[in-house]
Amino acid sequence: MAGTRWWWSRHSLERSKLSRIPVWAIHFFMWDIQMPWSDPALVEHIDRPIVAISNEYPPAFELDWHQHRRGQLLYAARGVVVVSTPHGAWVAPPERAIWTPGGVSHAVRMVGEVSTRSVLIEPDVPGSLGNANKVIPVSPLLRHLLEAACDIPPEYDVDGRDGLVMSLLLAELARAPTMPLAVPFPQHVEIARKCRTFLEAPSAHDTIDQWSSDLGMGRRAFTRAFRRETGLSFGAWRQQACLLIALPRLAAGDAVTTIAFDLGYESPAAFTTMFKRLIGVAPSHYRSNS
Repeated sequence: MAGTRWWWSRHSLERSKLSRIPVWAIHFFMWDIQMPWSDPALVEHIDRPIVAISNEYPPAFELDWHQHRRGQLLYAARGVVVVSTPHGAWVAPPERAIWTPGGVSHAVRMVGEVSTRSVLIEPDVPGSLGNANKVIPVSPLLRHLLEAACDIPPEYDVDGRDGLVMSLLLAELARAPTMPLAVPFPQHVEIARKCRTFLEAPSAHDTIDQWSSDLGMGRRAFTRAFRRETGLSFGAWRQQACLLIALPRLAAGDAVTTIAFDLGYESPAAFTTMFKRLIGVAPSHYRSNS
Protein backbone atom coordinates (compact mmCIF):
# COMPACT_ATOMS: atom_id res chain seq x y z
CA MET A 1 0.00 0.00 0.00
CA ALA A 2 2.99 2.30 0.34
CA GLY A 3 3.17 5.09 -2.16
CA THR A 4 -0.50 4.90 -3.11
CA ARG A 5 -1.86 8.25 -4.35
CA TRP A 6 -5.18 8.54 -2.59
CA TRP A 7 -7.67 10.27 -4.85
CA TRP A 8 -9.40 12.13 -1.98
CA SER A 9 -6.19 13.98 -1.08
CA ARG A 10 -6.24 17.68 -0.37
CA HIS A 11 -3.88 18.19 -3.33
CA SER A 12 -6.38 16.78 -5.79
CA LEU A 13 -9.15 18.90 -4.28
CA GLU A 14 -7.13 22.10 -4.59
CA ARG A 15 -5.95 21.20 -8.07
CA SER A 16 -9.51 20.57 -9.24
CA LYS A 17 -10.52 24.10 -8.24
CA LEU A 18 -8.26 25.42 -10.98
CA SER A 19 -10.22 23.71 -13.70
CA ARG A 20 -13.01 25.48 -15.58
CA ILE A 21 -13.68 22.59 -17.97
CA PRO A 22 -16.00 19.81 -16.71
CA VAL A 23 -13.64 17.11 -15.48
CA TRP A 24 -15.83 14.31 -16.82
CA ALA A 25 -15.52 15.78 -20.32
CA ILE A 26 -11.74 15.80 -20.01
CA HIS A 27 -11.64 12.21 -18.74
CA PHE A 28 -13.87 10.88 -21.50
CA PHE A 29 -11.88 12.71 -24.16
CA MET A 30 -8.65 11.22 -22.78
CA TRP A 31 -10.12 7.73 -22.58
CA ASP A 32 -11.60 8.11 -26.07
CA ILE A 33 -14.65 6.18 -25.03
CA GLN A 34 -17.26 5.92 -27.74
CA MET A 35 -20.33 5.42 -25.58
CA PRO A 36 -23.20 7.67 -24.49
CA TRP A 37 -22.82 9.37 -21.13
CA SER A 38 -25.63 10.89 -19.09
CA ASP A 39 -24.69 14.15 -17.38
CA PRO A 40 -26.70 14.69 -14.15
CA ALA A 41 -26.56 18.46 -14.74
CA LEU A 42 -28.81 18.02 -17.79
CA VAL A 43 -31.73 16.62 -15.76
CA GLU A 44 -31.43 18.30 -12.35
CA HIS A 45 -33.53 21.29 -13.44
CA ILE A 46 -36.51 19.19 -14.55
CA ASP A 47 -39.62 19.75 -12.47
CA ARG A 48 -39.90 16.26 -11.04
CA PRO A 49 -39.21 15.15 -7.44
CA ILE A 50 -36.85 12.40 -8.59
CA VAL A 51 -35.05 11.69 -11.86
CA ALA A 52 -32.78 8.79 -12.81
CA ILE A 53 -29.78 8.23 -15.07
CA SER A 54 -27.43 5.33 -15.82
CA ASN A 55 -23.81 5.23 -16.98
CA GLU A 56 -21.06 2.78 -17.89
CA TYR A 57 -17.43 3.30 -16.79
CA PRO A 58 -14.16 1.50 -17.59
CA PRO A 59 -11.92 0.05 -14.86
CA ALA A 60 -10.13 2.55 -12.58
CA PHE A 61 -12.15 5.47 -13.93
CA GLU A 62 -12.30 8.54 -11.67
CA LEU A 63 -14.76 11.41 -11.58
CA ASP A 64 -12.92 14.39 -10.14
CA TRP A 65 -14.39 16.76 -7.55
CA HIS A 66 -17.86 18.04 -8.41
CA GLN A 67 -21.27 18.53 -6.81
CA HIS A 68 -24.98 18.32 -7.62
CA ARG A 69 -27.81 20.61 -6.64
CA ARG A 70 -29.95 17.61 -5.69
CA GLY A 71 -29.04 14.73 -3.44
CA GLN A 72 -27.74 11.71 -5.35
CA LEU A 73 -28.04 8.00 -4.66
CA LEU A 74 -25.33 6.13 -6.57
CA TYR A 75 -25.70 2.37 -7.08
CA ALA A 76 -23.26 0.13 -8.95
CA ALA A 77 -25.18 -2.68 -10.61
CA ARG A 78 -21.72 -4.02 -11.54
CA GLY A 79 -18.38 -3.22 -9.91
CA VAL A 80 -17.57 -1.17 -6.81
CA VAL A 81 -17.79 2.60 -6.30
CA VAL A 82 -15.95 4.67 -3.69
CA VAL A 83 -17.16 8.20 -2.96
CA SER A 84 -14.94 10.75 -1.22
CA THR A 85 -15.83 14.12 0.26
CA PRO A 86 -13.68 16.53 2.28
CA HIS A 87 -15.32 14.93 5.34
CA GLY A 88 -14.71 11.24 4.69
CA ALA A 89 -15.05 8.29 2.33
CA TRP A 90 -17.81 5.77 1.61
CA VAL A 91 -17.62 2.49 -0.30
CA ALA A 92 -20.44 0.55 -1.97
CA PRO A 93 -19.88 -3.10 -2.90
CA PRO A 94 -22.63 -4.98 -4.75
CA GLU A 95 -26.11 -4.59 -3.21
CA ARG A 96 -25.17 -1.31 -1.53
CA ALA A 97 -25.61 2.32 -2.64
CA ILE A 98 -24.09 5.64 -1.55
CA TRP A 99 -26.10 8.77 -0.75
CA THR A 100 -24.46 12.18 -1.22
CA PRO A 101 -26.47 15.26 -0.19
CA GLY A 102 -26.96 18.13 -2.61
CA GLY A 103 -24.25 20.76 -2.59
CA VAL A 104 -21.57 18.41 -1.19
CA SER A 105 -18.33 18.34 -3.18
CA HIS A 106 -17.31 14.77 -3.92
CA ALA A 107 -15.12 12.56 -6.10
CA VAL A 108 -15.92 9.03 -7.31
CA ARG A 109 -13.55 6.16 -8.06
CA MET A 110 -14.64 3.07 -9.98
CA VAL A 111 -13.17 -0.36 -9.20
CA GLY A 112 -13.46 -2.76 -12.11
CA GLU A 113 -15.90 -2.09 -14.92
CA VAL A 114 -18.76 -0.21 -13.30
CA SER A 115 -22.36 0.10 -14.39
CA THR A 116 -24.18 2.76 -12.33
CA ARG A 117 -27.82 3.49 -11.65
CA SER A 118 -28.27 6.92 -10.09
CA VAL A 119 -31.26 8.92 -8.85
CA LEU A 120 -31.28 12.65 -8.09
CA ILE A 121 -33.82 13.73 -5.48
CA GLU A 122 -35.08 17.15 -4.44
CA PRO A 123 -34.16 17.87 -0.79
CA ASP A 124 -37.74 18.42 0.49
CA VAL A 125 -39.14 15.18 -0.95
CA PRO A 126 -39.98 12.22 1.36
CA GLY A 127 -37.38 9.63 0.44
CA SER A 128 -34.54 12.12 0.34
CA LEU A 129 -31.94 10.63 2.66
CA GLY A 130 -30.89 13.71 4.58
CA ASN A 131 -27.89 16.00 4.91
CA ALA A 132 -25.14 13.44 5.52
CA ASN A 133 -23.40 10.89 3.32
CA LYS A 134 -24.38 7.31 4.04
CA VAL A 135 -24.43 3.80 2.58
CA ILE A 136 -27.73 1.91 2.36
CA PRO A 137 -28.53 -1.70 1.44
CA VAL A 138 -30.15 -2.34 -1.93
CA SER A 139 -32.88 -4.95 -1.60
CA PRO A 140 -34.04 -6.95 -4.65
CA LEU A 141 -37.10 -4.69 -4.90
CA LEU A 142 -35.03 -1.50 -4.67
CA ARG A 143 -32.58 -2.85 -7.27
CA HIS A 144 -35.41 -3.53 -9.74
CA LEU A 145 -36.91 -0.10 -9.06
CA LEU A 146 -33.57 1.60 -9.74
CA GLU A 147 -33.23 -0.34 -12.99
CA ALA A 148 -36.78 0.57 -14.01
CA ALA A 149 -36.29 4.25 -13.07
CA CYS A 150 -33.38 4.55 -15.47
CA ASP A 151 -35.70 3.53 -18.34
CA ILE A 152 -38.20 6.25 -17.44
CA PRO A 153 -37.87 9.57 -19.32
CA PRO A 154 -36.95 12.52 -17.06
CA GLU A 155 -40.19 14.39 -17.86
CA TYR A 156 -42.44 11.49 -16.94
CA ASP A 157 -46.15 11.70 -16.17
CA VAL A 158 -46.29 11.96 -12.36
CA ASP A 159 -49.92 10.71 -12.39
CA GLY A 160 -49.24 7.74 -14.67
CA ARG A 161 -47.45 4.42 -14.39
CA ASP A 162 -43.99 6.02 -14.41
CA GLY A 163 -44.96 8.34 -11.58
CA LEU A 164 -46.14 5.34 -9.54
CA VAL A 165 -42.79 3.59 -10.06
CA MET A 166 -40.92 6.69 -8.89
CA SER A 167 -43.23 7.07 -5.86
CA LEU A 168 -42.60 3.45 -4.85
CA LEU A 169 -38.86 4.02 -5.26
CA LEU A 170 -39.02 7.01 -2.91
CA ALA A 171 -41.03 4.96 -0.40
CA GLU A 172 -38.38 2.22 -0.42
CA LEU A 173 -35.60 4.76 0.09
CA ALA A 174 -37.45 6.33 3.03
CA ARG A 175 -37.32 3.03 4.93
CA ALA A 176 -33.73 2.05 4.07
CA PRO A 177 -31.35 1.59 7.04
CA THR A 178 -27.76 2.86 7.12
CA MET A 179 -24.84 0.42 6.67
CA PRO A 180 -21.47 0.67 8.50
CA LEU A 181 -19.41 1.40 5.39
CA ALA A 182 -18.31 4.95 6.14
CA VAL A 183 -14.97 6.45 7.11
CA PRO A 184 -15.79 9.99 8.31
CA PHE A 185 -12.98 12.48 8.93
CA PRO A 186 -12.96 14.66 12.08
CA GLN A 187 -12.97 18.45 11.94
CA HIS A 188 -9.98 18.48 14.31
CA VAL A 189 -7.08 19.23 11.94
CA GLU A 190 -4.44 17.02 13.54
CA ILE A 191 -6.76 14.05 14.09
CA ALA A 192 -8.02 14.34 10.50
CA ARG A 193 -4.44 14.35 9.23
CA LYS A 194 -3.74 11.23 11.29
CA CYS A 195 -6.84 9.56 9.79
CA ARG A 196 -5.67 10.28 6.24
CA THR A 197 -2.19 8.99 7.07
CA PHE A 198 -3.77 5.79 8.40
CA LEU A 199 -5.50 5.22 5.07
CA GLU A 200 -2.10 5.32 3.36
CA ALA A 201 -0.85 2.44 5.53
CA PRO A 202 -3.77 0.90 7.46
CA SER A 203 -3.11 -1.43 10.36
CA ALA A 204 -5.63 -3.34 12.45
CA HIS A 205 -3.14 -3.11 15.34
CA ASP A 206 -3.19 0.69 15.75
CA THR A 207 -4.36 1.58 19.27
CA ILE A 208 -5.89 4.52 21.09
CA ASP A 209 -2.74 4.85 23.16
CA GLN A 210 -0.57 5.10 20.04
CA TRP A 211 -2.75 7.75 18.40
CA SER A 212 -3.23 9.85 21.53
CA SER A 213 0.51 9.75 22.20
CA ASP A 214 1.36 10.71 18.60
CA LEU A 215 -1.08 13.62 18.82
CA GLY A 216 0.07 14.78 22.26
CA MET A 217 -3.40 14.24 23.72
CA GLY A 218 -4.60 12.43 26.80
CA ARG A 219 -6.35 9.14 26.16
CA ARG A 220 -9.71 10.34 27.45
CA ALA A 221 -9.53 13.65 25.56
CA PHE A 222 -8.68 11.80 22.36
CA THR A 223 -11.47 9.23 22.61
CA ARG A 224 -14.07 11.91 23.42
CA ALA A 225 -12.95 14.15 20.55
CA PHE A 226 -12.81 11.24 18.12
CA ARG A 227 -16.32 9.99 18.90
CA ARG A 228 -17.76 13.50 19.00
CA GLU A 229 -16.40 14.41 15.56
CA THR A 230 -16.82 11.10 13.70
CA GLY A 231 -19.79 9.56 15.48
CA LEU A 232 -17.74 6.36 15.88
CA SER A 233 -15.49 4.83 18.47
CA PHE A 234 -11.85 4.59 17.43
CA GLY A 235 -12.11 0.80 17.11
CA ALA A 236 -15.21 0.98 14.89
CA TRP A 237 -13.60 3.66 12.70
CA ARG A 238 -10.42 1.59 12.32
CA GLN A 239 -12.42 -1.47 11.24
CA GLN A 240 -14.45 0.50 8.72
CA ALA A 241 -11.27 2.10 7.37
CA CYS A 242 -9.82 -1.37 6.84
CA LEU A 243 -13.02 -2.33 4.99
CA LEU A 244 -12.68 0.75 2.80
CA ILE A 245 -9.27 -0.53 1.72
CA ALA A 246 -10.24 -4.21 1.50
CA LEU A 247 -13.42 -4.02 -0.58
CA PRO A 248 -11.90 -2.48 -3.72
CA ARG A 249 -8.95 -4.87 -3.50
CA LEU A 250 -11.31 -7.85 -3.28
CA ALA A 251 -13.20 -6.55 -6.29
CA ALA A 252 -9.88 -6.23 -8.14
CA GLY A 253 -9.15 -9.92 -7.47
CA ASP A 254 -6.58 -9.73 -4.65
CA ALA A 255 -6.36 -12.81 -2.45
CA VAL A 256 -8.07 -12.69 0.95
CA THR A 257 -4.89 -13.89 2.66
CA THR A 258 -2.80 -11.14 1.07
CA ILE A 259 -5.28 -8.43 2.05
CA ALA A 260 -5.57 -9.74 5.62
CA PHE A 261 -1.82 -9.66 6.22
CA ASP A 262 -1.41 -6.29 4.48
CA LEU A 263 -3.95 -4.83 6.89
CA GLY A 264 -2.11 -6.24 9.87
CA TYR A 265 -4.48 -9.04 10.86
CA GLU A 266 -2.89 -12.02 12.60
CA SER A 267 -4.59 -14.44 10.23
CA PRO A 268 -7.08 -14.56 7.35
CA ALA A 269 -9.58 -16.01 9.83
CA ALA A 270 -9.41 -12.90 12.03
CA PHE A 271 -9.96 -10.67 9.00
CA THR A 272 -12.83 -12.87 7.79
CA THR A 273 -14.54 -12.66 11.20
CA MET A 274 -14.46 -8.86 11.13
CA PHE A 275 -15.58 -8.72 7.49
CA LYS A 276 -18.48 -11.11 7.97
CA ARG A 277 -19.69 -9.28 11.09
CA LEU A 278 -19.87 -5.95 9.23
CA ILE A 279 -20.79 -7.03 5.69
CA GLY A 280 -22.82 -10.17 6.38
CA VAL A 281 -20.85 -12.52 4.11
CA ALA A 282 -17.31 -13.87 4.09
CA PRO A 283 -14.80 -11.98 1.91
CA SER A 284 -14.26 -15.09 -0.23
CA HIS A 285 -17.97 -15.11 -1.08
CA TYR A 286 -17.89 -11.39 -1.87
CA ARG A 287 -14.79 -11.79 -4.03
CA SER A 288 -16.35 -14.62 -6.03
CA ASN A 289 -19.40 -12.46 -6.72
CA SER A 290 -17.59 -9.22 -7.61
